[in-house]
Amino acid sequence: MKQWTKEIEINAPIEQVWKFLDGSVENMQQIMPQVVEQKPIKITEEVVGSVYRQKYREGKRTEEYDIETLEYSNATNEKKLKVGFTLAKMFEITAFYELNKINDNKTSFTYTVTNRPLKWFVKLFLLFATDKVVVEFLERVKNVAEAETSR
Repeated sequence: MKQWTKEIEINAPIEQVWKFLDGSVENMQQIMPQVVEQKPIKITEEVVGSVYRQKYREGKRTEEYDIETLEYSNATNEKKLKVGFTLAKMFEITAFYELNKINDNKTSFTYTVTNRPLKWFVKLFLLFATDKVVVEFLERVKNVAEAETSR
């Protein structure tokens, strides 16, 4: 299993950043443009245990998988969202988003991804995996949230 954790400071209020992670599909697509569709399959009152079917486009291919909410916390100064899914029957992936309010206009965003291969031969791919995708995602969230804040 591989795990990457990166943190970035965003010059935007915590609620501004949170809406891209815990909001509409349109908001999510601003930071995850490959997400084509997300439909609720099972919604729980406490959010944890909720399942969404997500379609994700990679080049010409579209993958479809179910994402389960594993952890959820929406407090004023601290917000957490952890989701898990299986990608192409090859990888079990979790994504953990943590937001902490630094002040009214600044948010700390920590992103942790784990990637566990489900087949022996895909373990080789993980040997060459880097944190590039994680860093790019953090930068995209920062750019989108700050651009909207400066409007």
